[in-house]
Amino acid sequence: MASSDPASATDTILLHPRPLSRTAGSFALLPLLPFRREMIPLPAEVWTKILGYVFEYYNNLSDSERRRPDPLRNELRQGLLVLSKDLIDIVLPLFYAHTILDSVSALEKFTRYVHLCDQKWDSIRRIPYSTPGRWVQHLDLRGVDVCLPSELLHADTLLMTLFPLLPFLGRCDLNPSLALSRRPTLALGGRCEIAHLRVLKGLRSKCSVHSTDDHLAELVRVCVNLEELAIVGTGIDVTDFDTPGEWDTLGSSKPLELPHLRKLVMLSMPYSPVMRTLLHAHLPALRHLTITPYDVGYVPASLVTQFIHEHGQLLASLHFFTMKTWPAILMPSPDDILQTCPNLSHLSLETPMPMLCLRKTDPDHPLHVLSIPRPGPEFLAVLEALLPKMPALKIVRARDVRWLRPGMSLRAQQAGTQGEMVEWRRRLVRRGIQVVDSEWNTGPE
Repeated sequence: MASSDPASATDTILLHPRPLSRTAGSFALLPLLPFRREMIPLPAEVWTKILGYVFEYYNNLSDSERRRPDPLRNELRQGLLVLSKDLIDIVLPLFYAHTILDSVSALEKFTRYVHLCDQKWDSIRRIPYSTPGRWVQHLDLRGVDVCLPSELLHADTLLMTLFPLLPFLGRCDLNPSLALSRRPTLALGGRCEIAHLRVLKGLRSKCSVHSTDDHLAELVRVCVNLEELAIVGTGIDVTDFDTPGEWDTLGSSKPLELPHLRKLVMLSMPYSPVMRTLLHAHLPALRHLTITPYDVGYVPASLVTQFIHEHGQLLASLHFFTMKTWPAILMPSPDDILQTCPNLSHLSLETPMPMLCLRKTDPDHPLHVLSIPRPGPEFLAVLEALLPKMPALKIVRARDVRWLRPGMSLRAQQAGTQGEMVEWRRRLVRRGIQVVDSEWNTGPE
């Protein structure tokens, strides 16, 4: 029988006939297929990079694409765990590095598994943290939408158990419905490894002028290396409409230091203890701010205008955004935005449009992109009066409008909002300014 050893594949193999054969002889065995050499095994670092691309593709999908059922994509991600026993040590850390949970039941199963693995971990090992808890770097809970109070309490207890078991957590995306109580907040902020946290989004803050203590403010205070922070408030309390704004001077504590915070989002939050803490904080790296406008004339306790005046000098982009609620509450933005934010490159306004102004003594403003909800003749007059002081303006974007598709009649293109956009483009193109829609398209010629 021929040998299967690769070393003997190049030797000549002779086949001899039966001993009782009349004619003795030998026949050479010729291979039917060419010999295929064994592949050189790749180093573990190369496999880590190759498989990392697969998980990165899945993790970078949008929420709508991730929720869309795709058996092939899900089987590919799950199949990597059983692809090869030699690769399991490489795949598992990549699999748990970005953990995505979309329900309370999934959160419960994951918490139970991580807690069970931590109990089995012994102190003899040189690695001080158990697995898979130490592999988790990004915890995505945006899909965990809680409606019932019982579910909220259950999820709150699970997070209190889970946070201490994730020592290297660098990014945490929460669903605003998961209003963290003091228990999970202290569990997250009470760890010595909290310095690893870089991104914290989806915090839910209660807006009240009568509260001087907030556990969220304590959490933000210990996250000294935060780079991105997003907080969603509970909106306006009608009992606070007539409350004066002197409450933010109550209490004295050490000013907050966040030297790396560059992006801050505060939605539906006219006032809160955490907002008061950020108002008096030292934020030297803050460049991007997204905030819901609340005029002091309507809400006396509002800190929005004061916050922009305090931290607007170094802002590169300022976005005013009002979350959709019922009934809708839209309040004007400050009129002196261009003066209090002299380094803005991108400004996004909200309805009702403010009457922007620049004094003759002010230097030219470096604004490059201006976003508005919908074009209108009133704000066009305001914008044209400012153009001599804004030579860098190149793009005006209507973020709630789209150009009509090609082939529509001329009457349709000249009617309503489409006609207003055509008029804006005709009058601004003379100054080298493009008018684009929500998809950044320049529209039909």
